[in-house]
Amino acid sequence: MPELAPDAPASTEVAGRHYRVRDHYEVGREKVREFARAVQNNHPAHRYEADAGKLGCDGIIAPPTFTSVIGGLTTQALLDNVLTDYDLSQVLQTDQVFEIHRPIQAGARLRTEAEIASIRHLRGNDFVTVKTTVVDENEVVVQVAATTIVARLGEEIDPEIVRLVEGLVMHRPDASRNREVLIPIGTGQATAAPELAESRRDWEVHTIPTFDSLSVGDQLPIATRQVTRGDLVNYAGVSGDANPIHFSDHAAELAGLPTVVAHGMLTMGLGADYLSTWLGDPTAIETYSVRFSGFVPVETTTPAEIEFTGRIKALDPERRTATVLLGGTSVGKKLFGRAIAQVRLS
Repeated sequence: MPELAPDAPASTEVAGRHYRVRDHYEVGREKVREFARAVQNNHPAHRYEADAGKLGCDGIIAPPTFTSVIGGLTTQALLDNVLTDYDLSQVLQTDQVFEIHRPIQAGARLRTEAEIASIRHLRGNDFVTVKTTVVDENEVVVQVAATTIVARLGEEIDPEIVRLVEGLVMHRPDASRNREVLIPIGTGQATAAPELAESRRDWEVHTIPTFDSLSVGDQLPIATRQVTRGDLVNYAGVSGDANPIHFSDHAAELAGLPTVVAHGMLTMGLGADYLSTWLGDPTAIETYSVRFSGFVPVETTTPAEIEFTGRIKALDPERRTATVLLGGTSVGKKLFGRAIAQVRLS
């Protein structure tokens, strides 16, 4: 896991600072397949080269939310070594945005830059937004992501939670041996992403619905997905998000939850499959953003069910894109405060 020197200041003064990961991330063919299975992204282009080739790709295609693995490691490093005022047990993710300039393919060698985009104080909490830019071996920006977390300030940490975390969470490398993996860089050294419309201009999509067949207000077919405790454990291992509230009843209870709950990013990944299934082409997703407002409770032996819906909010005839409002519910409760995607159509 990338780390920074622990003496970096943790305050609003770090807002605007940029960092570069020294080592590259090589996208493994089997890692893509494992991640696709973990988030139930079932398009065959995530598994077979022949199907990816039909969409203009040489290697199998990573699911739209794949870079959450890379971004999660980088955000964790910032929390460990720069944003050290925040206790990890008091941090929650509230928003996630993916801006997809090019599909990520197996075999790609990616480098990553991160910016602490903003830190906002609100009612005793800090809202921290981290922007991650992923660049391929040809120095082409393939994806830009933004994660917002809320950190509770001034609260005494329950000693029972501390003991639980120490006894349950996955072991991590010694931070003192990895301090130079993230390199501070100046604003002028940071990679600037091009306009999405420009970078996607020559990318051809092969969607089932065509632009001309859609109208504002059209509803996407309702679909359901199921998750079990096994799915949560699998996703925790594949993604690296080992928060014990996703597999330990005791941890969930201490956190004030009724039972173990699904990862927000797993729920978002399932939503990406809902979109891809409707489109017939996962590379047609240009942007995908979610504000989390609820959770999916997952009982011990009963699968949890999530219902996804969608509606066409707007159409852009010049670029042949549609803006889709997404909905997700579980046990009758909304999961998203806002979920929206921009997709390109044949």
